[in-house]
Amino acid sequence: MTNNSLLIIEDEALLGAELARYFKKADWEVNVVSSLRQAETRLREQDIDPLVVLSDMNLPDGNALDLLEKLKPEIDSSEWVFLTGYGSVADSVRAVRLGAYDFIEKPCSLERLNLLVEGAARSARAQRRLQQQTAVRNSHYSIDSLTGSSPAMCSLRSMLRQVINVPFSSLIVSGETGTGKGMVARILHYSGNRAQAPLVEINCAALPRELLEAELFGYEAGAFTGAKKRHRGLFEQAHTGTLFLDEIGEMDLDLQSKLLKAVEDLRIRRLGSESEINVDVRIIAASNLDLVEKVAQGTFRGDLYHRLNVINIRVPSLRERKQDLEQLVPQFIADSNRKSAKTVSNIPDTAWRIIKAYDWPGNIRELRNVLERCVLLAHDRDLPAEWLQLQNPQTLSANAAPSSTQQGLFIPLDGSLSLQDMEKFIIQEALNRCDANVTAAARMLSTTRETLRYRVQKYHLKCKF
Repeated sequence: MTNNSLLIIEDEALLGAELARYFKKADWEVNVVSSLRQAETRLREQDIDPLVVLSDMNLPDGNALDLLEKLKPEIDSSEWVFLTGYGSVADSVRAVRLGAYDFIEKPCSLERLNLLVEGAARSARAQRRLQQQTAVRNSHYSIDSLTGSSPAMCSLRSMLRQVINVPFSSLIVSGETGTGKGMVARILHYSGNRAQAPLVEINCAALPRELLEAELFGYEAGAFTGAKKRHRGLFEQAHTGTLFLDEIGEMDLDLQSKLLKAVEDLRIRRLGSESEINVDVRIIAASNLDLVEKVAQGTFRGDLYHRLNVINIRVPSLRERKQDLEQLVPQFIADSNRKSAKTVSNIPDTAWRIIKAYDWPGNIRELRNVLERCVLLAHDRDLPAEWLQLQNPQTLSANAAPSSTQQGLFIPLDGSLSLQDMEKFIIQEALNRCDANVTAAARMLSTTRETLRYRVQKYHLKCKF
């Protein structure tokens, strides 16, 4: 069928023929049937996929709304327009409930009917474009998009195939920085039964405590200075879908207690509101920190951890699956070629030796960025080994951790430390050198006492206020 197809269901032969002639002249590809049974047969057995269905309401073998209700799950990208010889409030209400585009009484002018059909066609085309975009997005975030044939990756894919078919309420994705925890969260959403619902993501380490609370739960106008209008929080925005809380280990303890209540009760209260709102949200939390250790240290609530940890999915580091480099490296080079209009296709033996000898502390993220740099700076089809700029394993192990001297600090820029880890180390070192005095440390770091005090509290550092 073309993308301008129309199915007419009309038992009055003369009216059916007149409608067919009119819409054929308007460049529609028209199919006409005279009963619901014929319509069901054409739709199901002959693979007709009409853009619009124009149907009489009452036919010799039943009410057309029954056919719509029966077939809607199978042909939900077609719009239905109903004709009837008399008005019925019950039928009109049911038609709206079933998602019919419109409901019109006979007789009506062909011009008016054409306007309705054209409007229904625009709506159907928009739905199909959205479905195509969703299909492309879902294929990008399918389980098979996780590249690698190593035992670790085969085990991960096997676990994900089981989890996506389970109606879990919450889970934790753990793993080192750069391993692809966000990718796993998106796969769980777009491959599961909530794929058509929203996926809302937030990095808990990216916002200070007050802003994070407002973002999660929303607020009413006037709840605080600057709150000029009502704001729907991320829990509300993710209703019927998934809320992805990245770096949840960085969340403040007092906010963790509010999160626990929301996850347990599936009810939230906007800041400044007196009433609670029911939400239907699935939680996926991720952290590169050892949450069990943080619970033992008292910096993460044990009850929240156990509530979220219904299922735990660990994403392996790249050094645990080095055999996957054979697949990952060509894939990332091809991706970079498309972005930069390069044609790198050959990986010299020298480059392979360096790549396979390196431990990749920054994992997939570091590998992708290193290869993108090499492709951008390549002069021909060969991957330039000199632009890999990777330390050998011995040098790397000696410099993997940050260190300090009286002259300054050493912080590795190899992907082994996140920006938050670097900031925490710098602040702690400044405090150490100033005998934990915040004012002196702020002066050393050329910042304000208030700014430093906020970060000291954020990272739970010891100091003298």
